Amino acid sequence: MKALVLAAGEGNRLEDLTLEKPKPLVPVAGVPLLCRVLKNLKLAGITEAYVVVGHMGQNIKKTIGEHLVGVKVRYIENPNWSKGNLYSLLAANDVLSENFILCMADHIFDSRIVKTLQSIKLTRTLVLAVDRITPQPDDTKVLEEDGKIVDIGKSIEKSNCVDTGFFLCSPRIFRYAEKAAEEGKGELADCVKLAALDGEAEVLDISDLSGLVPELRKEMKPYWIDVDTKEDVKRAKEMLVNHMSKSPSDLLACYVHRPIENKIVYHLSDLGITPNQITIIINVIAYTVAFLFLTGYLLPASILTFVVGLMDGLDGKLARVKAMTSKLGSMEHPFDALYEFSWIVALSAHISLSSGHLVPALLGALIILLIAFYRQCYDRFRMSTGRSLDTYGKFDRVFRRVAGRRNLYNIHIFLAVVLGVPFYCLVSIALHAAITAVVYAYRACLHLHVLDRSMR
Repeated sequence: MKALVLAAGEGNRLEDLTLEKPKPLVPVAGVPLLCRVLKNLKLAGITEAYVVVGHMGQNIKKTIGEHLVGVKVRYIENPNWSKGNLYSLLAANDVLSENFILCMADHIFDSRIVKTLQSIKLTRTLVLAVDRITPQPDDTKVLEEDGKIVDIGKSIEKSNCVDTGFFLCSPRIFRYAEKAAEEGKGELADCVKLAALDGEAEVLDISDLSGLVPELRKEMKPYWIDVDTKEDVKRAKEMLVNHMSKSPSDLLACYVHRPIENKIVYHLSDLGITPNQITIIINVIAYTVAFLFLTGYLLPASILTFVVGLMDGLDGKLARVKAMTSKLGSMEHPFDALYEFSWIVALSAHISLSSGHLVPALLGALIILLIAFYRQCYDRFRMSTGRSLDTYGKFDRVFRRVAGRRNLYNIHIFLAVVLGVPFYCLVSIALHAAITAVVYAYRACLHLHVLDRSMR
């Protein structure tokens, strides 16, 4: 399915942000609004988009080009852009002859909204995605009854939801757009109102789309925001940082790392630093930790493990906030495992060599075997179900807070080093890893067995 993106407006409410660039090129978290829209359309399965340009249209064409992350971009000139966004829709009258997605260049959104709109079998002129929230002064309000739009507009007195700016449209919408223009109207909402009067405008309530987002390990309602003011830019960035945060697993990640990570990513997102650069920095520090463990500098090494633990979530979160996720980025996880194992090897080797006993080295090997085993259980469960074992059941959601993970193992190491008994951190980590391995193996097998029985 194709998409039509309206990007012709001036955006004067953004004040100095649009003095030298058009509104669709205003960056939010380091990414121009239109770039973010096109990338999210791609995530929703859209591969071709028509972009209607007007004010500073040449700047948009030069910056965006004809291809962006797998989306073929075609431009439509709207010489009447100052009359209202209804004329941007009319500018596409001759190029779209089949159902299409209609959206705005200044809306940041969850790709689930567009995915769901595409899946709808359209029997009327349009379906508008709406949100049941308290309207703000600049929101376009909607009155909906039994799945159909009864009234729409910014000044209507009675409403029960808000226009999100995302539509599934039939080409019949152009007939209503022409009629609205003939009546002297200039806004898209005027066109929708005419369709609603004929019973041709339906709604999709995005609250019904709330559900589990596997890659983030949490349930959430689809997000969206209309960026019209400088305050909206700030709110949009905060929204992205909060929504793109994975649900933390262990106690340290949940209550310490997450709020700190969010603040760091909020500020990093406007800078030129990339997620891959952060990954490299993390690995340099991580292998410095391994060297310090091996050479006996246990206290500075144990302190740096917490630094690595905090930084470890920055690269992935920054990639999601800046819409820079990639298949290459998934390789971060095996490299994380490598330096985590290097810490255990280095620490157990140092304790074994300094004490002259083989037991620390054997404990180190046992820890690595246990971690490798329960990670395999965890990964195989995700591959089989598409769900994280950490969030599958009520017990699993509780146990994940104390399950064996690098962040919690770092506490074992730090306490043992401070108390002057580093050998005992290997003992306690081995016990922690063993308990985790038993629980993960049992729970994974239990859930998969129940699924197998349900399929018979």
